[in-house]
Amino acid sequence: MKTTHILLSLLWFFFLYAPSSFCTNVTYDHRALVIDGQRRVLISGSIHYPRSTPEMWPDLIQKSKDGGVDVIETYVFWNLHEPVRGQYNFEGRADLVNFVKAVAAAGLYVHLRIGPYACAEWNYGGFPLWLHFIPGIKFRTDNEPFEAEMKRFTAKIVDMMKQENLYASQGGPIILSQIENEYGNIDAAYGPAAKSYVKWAASMATSLDTGVPWVMCQQADAPDPIINTCNGFYCDQFTPNSKAKPKMWTENWSGWFLSFGGAVPYRPVEDLAFAVARFFQRGGTFQNYYMYHGGTNFGRTSGGPFISTSYDYDAPIDEYGIIRQPKWGHLKDVHKAIKLCEEALIATDPTITSLGPNLEAAVYKTGAVCAAFLANIAASDATVNFSGNSYRLPAWSVSILPDCKNVVLNTAKINSASTISSFTTLKEVGSLNEAGSGWSWISEPIGISKADSFSKVGLLEQINTTADTSDYLWYSLSIDIEDDASAQTVLHIESLGHALHAFINGKLAGSGTGNSGKAKVNVDIPITLVTGKNTIDLLSLTVGLQNYGAFFDTWGAGITGPVILKGLKNGSTLDLSSQQWTYQVGLQYEDLGPSSGSSGQWNSQSALPTKQPLTWYKTNFIAPSGSDPVAIDFTGMGKGEAWVNGQSIGRYWPAYVSPSSGCTNSCNYRGAFSSSKCLKNCGKPSQTLYHVPRSWLQSDSNTLVLFEESGGDPTKISFATKQIGNVCSHVSDSHPPPVDLWNSDTESGRKVGPVLSLECPYPNQVISSIKFASFGTPEGTCGNFKHGRCSSNKALSIVQKACIGSSNCRIEVSTNAFGNPCRGVAKSLAVEAACA
Repeated sequence: MKTTHILLSLLWFFFLYAPSSFCTNVTYDHRALVIDGQRRVLISGSIHYPRSTPEMWPDLIQKSKDGGVDVIETYVFWNLHEPVRGQYNFEGRADLVNFVKAVAAAGLYVHLRIGPYACAEWNYGGFPLWLHFIPGIKFRTDNEPFEAEMKRFTAKIVDMMKQENLYASQGGPIILSQIENEYGNIDAAYGPAAKSYVKWAASMATSLDTGVPWVMCQQADAPDPIINTCNGFYCDQFTPNSKAKPKMWTENWSGWFLSFGGAVPYRPVEDLAFAVARFFQRGGTFQNYYMYHGGTNFGRTSGGPFISTSYDYDAPIDEYGIIRQPKWGHLKDVHKAIKLCEEALIATDPTITSLGPNLEAAVYKTGAVCAAFLANIAASDATVNFSGNSYRLPAWSVSILPDCKNVVLNTAKINSASTISSFTTLKEVGSLNEAGSGWSWISEPIGISKADSFSKVGLLEQINTTADTSDYLWYSLSIDIEDDASAQTVLHIESLGHALHAFINGKLAGSGTGNSGKAKVNVDIPITLVTGKNTIDLLSLTVGLQNYGAFFDTWGAGITGPVILKGLKNGSTLDLSSQQWTYQVGLQYEDLGPSSGSSGQWNSQSALPTKQPLTWYKTNFIAPSGSDPVAIDFTGMGKGEAWVNGQSIGRYWPAYVSPSSGCTNSCNYRGAFSSSKCLKNCGKPSQTLYHVPRSWLQSDSNTLVLFEESGGDPTKISFATKQIGNVCSHVSDSHPPPVDLWNSDTESGRKVGPVLSLECPYPNQVISSIKFASFGTPEGTCGNFKHGRCSSNKALSIVQKACIGSSNCRIEVSTNAFGNPCRGVAKSLAVEAACA
């Protein structure tokens, strides 16, 4: 069914976009992008095609469109498309052309950020590792070998788009392209060559003749005609480097990424909405959410190091493709409110005046058209006088007035309903819970086991040695101990990162790991040596390569030493660093293919080994029924990688627990946001649930393969499905009415009071019961509402009558509807409903 939908979408696209006669002219002036002679206010959202599946793309794109998005923005990932120099991959999740056509089929525009440096918390910033080995190369500077490769790949992508008529100048959806990425943040480190490199990149890009504008984000010296744009949590104060260029925001961070070992970051929607409104208040006309759907870092694509497999980003559409409420709905209302102001916004520049300390008005007026924004940038509420009227402005909020008189929306007052999504653990899925009887296993050899191992004097840097063909590199050494073995012997190891395991005579002696703030590992491991020959096997591993920073491509990884034996029997130390070590790139069974489940060496006859390092596990299972998104809960496992039907769902690491402090039960959105301001999940594993796309599952038998690196019990893992639970809303008697009740032609539309709206999240559902209803001073949040000191005794029956049996309902929030349970007190209506 999904395949049919994609084919129909592509046919629709062909008929709509294929004729080159329907070309679109895209230019810009100081106010906005100009499309076919018309300035446009544009809302954009980032979706990275390889972080979801082609089967998910149409739904993600449609949900973005339904949320008020006009443009889909994506990076182009060089290492995904050219994993080997001259060998290209544009299939499956790498099918860039299909993704762009799917966006076009939904009637949306595309911003193609070719880069080709991406950052994006993606492995090696998107660069292919082979680039590193080109003689004389230096990344991201005025270096001929690098510029030759960068131009070749950029031109290939542009040519691909042109061949499919995908640029707006050809009738396609691409209205913008980006060259380079956030280079201005680190270009000082590259010295004078940085400036000539920026000029070269701009000239190279424009010479490709796409017929649409190019941008450079975070690049204050971007040469004409390149538009320099802003990235950040706030961009209202940003000014482009020319009065001929529009004010554009390419990355408004909707949340933040998760690191293994870190707590889960989130960004309150009130602050995100405030940032968006402030940007348009102060002259912006193009704003992009990074991310609108974050998705999943499948395989070994996550960067960092230590970036988690989940790239949810607290985005309006969550990792699994489910709308996150109220974030998606409130931002949709913000988009509607801004579009109500579009005629005024594109016609003129704002007149900005102060209404008091940290209080500001911006007015767009031309002829009879007028729109205004009133901002309170303080931490406390305020009342302001504007144009002869009084307005109450909550702290850290913006009120939008499409007619310069009436408030259609305040960013701190949410009309959109909230939903609670949760995972249901499935106890009986295939053989996963048959006490291990359905599992088979292979023990990965400790130390050197492959014919292509080699020996070198001294300790090698890992990335130069493995070329990132594997996370793993073995360092192996045999030493003779005569009679000075000691119970107090300690093995001291220093590594550039990212983690390591030390085996002495075939037994795991200890491990060490870095973290997202410091990848280096420095450990002292107590060991027991025997008289005579001893084998020291050190397994060094990477957890996604560095993706950001000046010269990040040279940072390195692996056990570069020193490696020292301390506390030998005579009190001496022995430096092993300069001895002859034997090396093995990767694991034996990585090469033999058990990840597909096809290897014939699986053992299922004897007792299943658990809590054993370096063990491969396999089982077969029946996919969870229904259409809800699927995850595997890896509770009970340590660290490793997992494959479903041969497809890698990514690295898992539930053993890495976040710090116990730094989280709060609720996060005050008032005041400037930072990536560490709002955290949850402290003292718990950073990630236990790992997305398995539905399209990777077969209706009958499926194969799950795990490589467990540090030791775990696979019989403890389970499948889970994600559902949207109850729906809630909490609206005060001072809320503006819903945006879609705004009527610019008649006064009656603006006399409507606050309204609480509920809608079931799935088609064919109706509201089956009201779990909570209170009009007065209710407290708490969705799922935890409780009555306050004042509550109308009619609230529950009124809400039940209005809502039960309907898929959606609207209730007036007023004393007219509910009576007045407490005079002189601000009141609100809170409701939680169940749908079935």
